[in-house]
Amino acid sequence: MRTRAATTTLRGLALASHAGPTVLVTVLAGFFAVGVGSGAGTTALVTAAVLSGQLSVGWSNDWLDARRDRAVERADKPVVAGLVSVRQVHAAALLAAAACVVLSLATGLVAGLVHLVAVASAWSYNAWLKSTVWSWAPYAVSFGLLPLFVVLAAPGDRVAAPWAMAATALLGVGAHVANTLPDLEDDRATGVRGLPHRLGRTGASVLAPAVLVAAVGVVVLGPPGPPTTVAWVGGAVSVALAVSAGVVAVRRTTSRLPFALSMAVAAVCAALLVLAGPDVALAG
Repeated sequence: MRTRAATTTLRGLALASHAGPTVLVTVLAGFFAVGVGSGAGTTALVTAAVLSGQLSVGWSNDWLDARRDRAVERADKPVVAGLVSVRQVHAAALLAAAACVVLSLATGLVAGLVHLVAVASAWSYNAWLKSTVWSWAPYAVSFGLLPLFVVLAAPGDRVAAPWAMAATALLGVGAHVANTLPDLEDDRATGVRGLPHRLGRTGASVLAPAVLVAAVGVVVLGPPGPPTTVAWVGGAVSVALAVSAGVVAVRRTTSRLPFALSMAVAAVCAALLVLAGPDVALAG
């Protein structure tokens, strides 16, 4: 009985962590660290710091949203489904946040503080900003700071190129808008009035792919010199995925496919950032 209960709790915690985005961001941060020349030790530390931060954000989201999720009977949420309790996700979020502080600062004081600002920004979305017109801002800040954290943690006196930070910030905003589309009505019913809710379904369905396409443009055209063939191909694939996300959002209002497609855009763009390698890091 205890083993079954423990298994159920672990499954609930895994689902409450928002596993898809958490794994994607963590893996991409690790590859990005390799791309800017970090050794195995630094790469492992950066990856662990990002993972703990992402886990804390995911768990805090389900902890803080538990009342709203129950009000609209979100059966897809582990807390509502009874797989894990609010107290358990609360404790998990705080433990992950504590680990994030230690792991982030272990990469270096400045790099660690940058990452902690990014994580705190994401928490601010869960705690308050998601219900305001500034709901997009934490995504822009948190994703925009990720390349800076990875480059600062790498060997040498370097900083992330502004174009790389702008690209990841745009990817974050696009993913935010796409992620809200299936839940617009449920969110409104519980008082959540972020930017996508204020724009309405049509406006948000147009904004999400537009921002993602802008991000693709920055990734392809941002590095010095003419874009490579790989960059053009990756950019074309990303644009097609972004446009598809917009079309699906209009035609299938409850589908989560637009968010999955936006994550695919982010994955392709991140791969292009990794391939850009040294161009992403500038001498400090």
